[in-house]
Amino acid sequence: MIEALLKRAKAEAPRAAALSTEEKRRALYAMADSLVSSRDEILSENRRDLSEAAESGDTRRDRLLLTEERIAAMAEGICRVAALPDPVGRILESRVTAAGLEITKVSVPFGVLAVIFESRPNVAADTAALALMSGNVSVLRPGRESYRSCRAIVDALHRGLAREGLDAHLVNLVEDRTREGAAALMRAEGLVDLLIPRGGAGLIRSCLENATVPCIETGTGICHIYVDRSADLSMALSILENAKTSRPSVCNAAEVVLVHRAVAGEFLPLMKERLTDVRQKEGKTPVELRLDRAAAGYIEGRAAGDRDFDSEFLDYILAVRVVENFDAAIAHIAAHSTHHSDAIVTEDKTRAERFLRLVDSAAVYVNASTRFTDGGEFGNGCEIGISTQKLHARGPMGLNELNTYKYLIRGHGEIRR
Repeated sequence: MIEALLKRAKAEAPRAAALSTEEKRRALYAMADSLVSSRDEILSENRRDLSEAAESGDTRRDRLLLTEERIAAMAEGICRVAALPDPVGRILESRVTAAGLEITKVSVPFGVLAVIFESRPNVAADTAALALMSGNVSVLRPGRESYRSCRAIVDALHRGLAREGLDAHLVNLVEDRTREGAAALMRAEGLVDLLIPRGGAGLIRSCLENATVPCIETGTGICHIYVDRSADLSMALSILENAKTSRPSVCNAAEVVLVHRAVAGEFLPLMKERLTDVRQKEGKTPVELRLDRAAAGYIEGRAAGDRDFDSEFLDYILAVRVVENFDAAIAHIAAHSTHHSDAIVTEDKTRAERFLRLVDSAAVYVNASTRFTDGGEFGNGCEIGISTQKLHARGPMGLNELNTYKYLIRGHGEIRR
């Protein structure tokens, strides 16, 4: 079944690449309208998914949950993508060689983009929109927990495509939810041009280890916030609270805070009060603090285990370490970061610039929350994933990252001597 689906997708790829900018935009606006008008059906299927995930924790359910507001945000994201410049056919370079050849380097679609993802049904809409606008065909393989929601979303997107006279095979949903089905996508050489996993460390590792098609490493986010000795502590508290608690289930949430020893005695009690004590009094989920030995000398919390500084919790859990100086913070991040997003809070411009230069992550911040690492926030409309690797794409992947390039050479009878 998967092979047949991929062959249909591959056959559709040349037509996707040939769509005009206006055709793509009309289709995307129709898809967004259909998504909103289908919200009752989508929410009904989402409730069925949620009922089967009843034993999951709050943060896992949050990743799965759809609301009218979230569906409206998905549709808005599609419209933002439609309004962006078309990436297909951009002239990247142009020159005339000594032999007289006119060489032009132009952007072109990959062809068939396959995305394997877990939990978050909005990925289906985001991927379909970005793939279509970038001239690609999308193949979506959601996890079991979000399948019904994604099926309803894709059905709505198909109705939008049909309204504009376009083929449903521009957006494809894999029905097979077995591990074997995922493995078939990873090994579909000649049919899948680019594979993007979106999920936990296990899924990403499985794709990297088993894929024989080109694969982008995405997403795992052990994101750090370093509170420097010159930090505005009120700002640091606000940034940390946002980065940890605004949506802890996503990959750009903070998982580790590093605090310079010079401010630890003042900052850590304020942090515990803000993230744990006040939240508990207000009936919110308090943040569980996992402390290294030095941090435990200032506040109460659970002792950090061997793996706590190497864990993507995706929950109301924060690992806390006191560092001796700036260089120790840089060394810790280098040893434990997943190269996603890391931040410094400081009033020292020299240290800020050193942090930007020395931290080897896709997104490096000064005095801002890591929660901004997002395609929409970066002006990409939405994203197909956040690449933590360095080849081809890095950071939030938008339209430009979903094109490759080719060389067009125009001659006048030249031969090589």
